[in-house]
Formats: sequence, C-alpha cells, structure tokens
Amino acid sequence: MSDNIKADQTPWAVLLIFLRLGLTCFGGPIAHLGYFRDEFVARRRWLSERSYADLVALCQFLPGPASSQVGIAIGLSRCGYAGALAAWIGFTLPSAIALMLFATGLSHFGHLVPAGALQGLKVAAVAVVAQAVWGMARTLCPDVARVTLMVATTCFVLLVPSPFAQVGSITLAATIGLFVFKPDQCEARELLPFPLRRRTGLLWLTLFFTLLVALPALSAAFPSQGLALMDVFYRVGSLVFGGGHVVLPLLQAEILPAGWVSNETFLAGYGAAQAVPGPLFSFAAFLGASMNQAPSGWLGGLICLTAIYLPSFLLVIGSLPFWERLRHNARTQAALMGVNASVVGLLLAALYQPVWTGAIQGPGDFGLALMALMGLMFWKLAPWLVVLGCGVVGGVLGLAL
Repeated sequence: MSDNIKADQTPWAVLLIFLRLGLTCFGGPIAHLGYFRDEFVARRRWLSERSYADLVALCQFLPGPASSQVGIAIGLSRCGYAGALAAWIGFTLPSAIALMLFATGLSHFGHLVPAGALQGLKVAAVAVVAQAVWGMARTLCPDVARVTLMVATTCFVLLVPSPFAQVGSITLAATIGLFVFKPDQCEARELLPFPLRRRTGLLWLTLFFTLLVALPALSAAFPSQGLALMDVFYRVGSLVFGGGHVVLPLLQAEILPAGWVSNETFLAGYGAAQAVPGPLFSFAAFLGASMNQAPSGWLGGLICLTAIYLPSFLLVIGSLPFWERLRHNARTQAALMGVNASVVGLLLAALYQPVWTGAIQGPGDFGLALMALMGLMFWKLAPWLVVLGCGVVGGVLGLAL
C-alpha cells in the first residue's frame, strides 16, 4: 500500500493521470470538475468531499479557468510545485497541440477547406456561447438586482467597446455588490490540505501584481511582438472571471483591433476549441499560432499559452494560505456576487459582438445556429459533436459568407 501511495506522489504519476484526463474531458469546466471529483475524491481519495468543494470554491472565486486551477492545486497537494506543473501540462497539452495543429493547417491549407465549413464553425460558436450565457445567467443572476447589473454591463461594454470598459464594469460591479447584496453566512469547513505559509503566498501574489504592472511598461519601453503578446495574454488571464467562455470578449477586444488575427480566423478557432477535450483557455495556443506577425506558429502558440496561464499559477498558489479567512468574509462574498453578474453581461455582449455579427449572415446561418443550440440544450449532445456537425453541414450546403 505504501509503495502505491509513493508512486502516486511523483510528478510523473501526476502527469500521466492528468494527461489521461486532458485526452478525455469534454464538456467544459463544469464537466471537468465532475471528472476531477470522480478521479480524485471518489476513486483515488486524494481529497475529501468537503476539501474538494472548498478547493472548487476558491478557484471559482479567483480569475482564471476554474478547472485548470483546481488541477494545479491538486498537483501541488501531491508533490509540490513540480506536481502543479505536471498537472497543468498533462491537462492542457492535448487541446493545445490539437488547436495549434488546426491553426497551422488553416494557415497553410485554408484555401483547400470549403468556405462553408469554416462558416459552420463560426455558427457553432454562436450556439455554444448562447448556451453558456443561459446557463451562467440562471445560476449567477437569479434575482432582479443581478439581472439588472448583467444587462447594464452588456449595454455599457457594447456602447464603449474598450478593454478598459470591461475592466471598469467588473470593478464597478464589485463595488455595487458590496452595498447591495447580502450573502448567506458560510458554514464551517475543514482546512484545505495545503500547508503553505502566508509569507510564501504573499511572495507569489506580489509577483502576480508586479507582472501585471511591469509587462505593459516593458512592452511600451521595448516594442516587440513577443512582449506585446505576453502583456495582452497575461492581462487577459488575470481578469477572466466566470469561466473559460468569458475569455472571448477580453481577447476579442485586444486581438482584433490590433490586426493580429482576422475575425473569421478568431471565430473559426473558437468554434474548433469546443471540439477538443481539455480547457477552453487552450484557445490562446490557437491564436498564438495564427498570428499574422512573428512570433507565430508553434512559438507564438507556446508564448500565448504560457502567458494566459501564468496568472492562474501565481494566484492559486498565492491565495491558498489566505483562503480560509477570506472565504468567510461577507463583504468579499457580496463583491463576488456583483462580479459574477457582471461577467455574465460581458459574455452576453460578446454573444452579439463579435460572435453573432460575425457568424449570422443569412437565414441558413440562423437555422443552423438554432439546430446547434437545440442539440446542446435539449438533445444533450456533446459540444464536439455539435461543432463537427456544423462544420460538415456548412461544408455540404456552402453557407453564405
């Protein structure tokens, strides 16, 4: 028994376990968390049910991809920093490689792909984002106050299309939440099994905020495409609240105005990201590989992927020593309620621009989007199957560009 436990506590073992999950975890972050619970609570008993629930609560509180952050924390609990890195590599590598291969094929052989097939991928993105908006709104906006905050955020960011408007709307929503919302008192929980000192956590959090300030300054002082990519993707990874789909409006506001990737390529890649297992943040690897300027290809994909995930590492490791006190703070919970409503509004705005306006160009597009949405919400089809079907139908019917 002890030999098995020791074998499970090596970075190599953690890598292989998460690699299998990265190859099989379809369905988005909520589904990923279900896979993780089956693997690490029910089967391997690395965490208790309550400890796992507390860990999920922490990662949903932080900006970034919740499922990937839970994986990083589980790897950290097994064998330290090497385990955290092994968990991230194993879970992220399959989807990142698949999307970089797709980007490379699109750039070299895109002329051979029927235009209707790419259009079908863009239409699939409409259905996927619409489903995400609906599901998140039902959970995070259950009352009039939060619905109002959601709609106000949507209108604001559509009227003021700027990354600063998006960040400002989240900040304002947090402030409103402090005064408007009254969260329920949290019940007592057991301590999380992560014996990190507060001094260590403070060091990682300081590094997070230092990079958030330093990268824009370095990018302005030493203009280069590589530094610009690091700045943009690190900043986006630091500000994404509410799950992987919310990365869409933030990236769209940064990438498209700069002319780094065309809107058609952006939406086609986002649609393709629904068809691969693993985290949606791997979409960053597709964008990096699709850049119109160097670095692009595999190097660009690696830079963007690393930059967008780096905040997750720093925030998870830095926050663990402080979480027990923070999660019981009523003011923190109230602010988070406002932030959650605001991010649903951000995603609703993205559903209109660029997803809807870039994909729905005729009755055929609209009909295919309705069929895809019905497949996701009522037939309960896997997202990858819906995306594949939209691509095939688009290629066969030659939907209007």
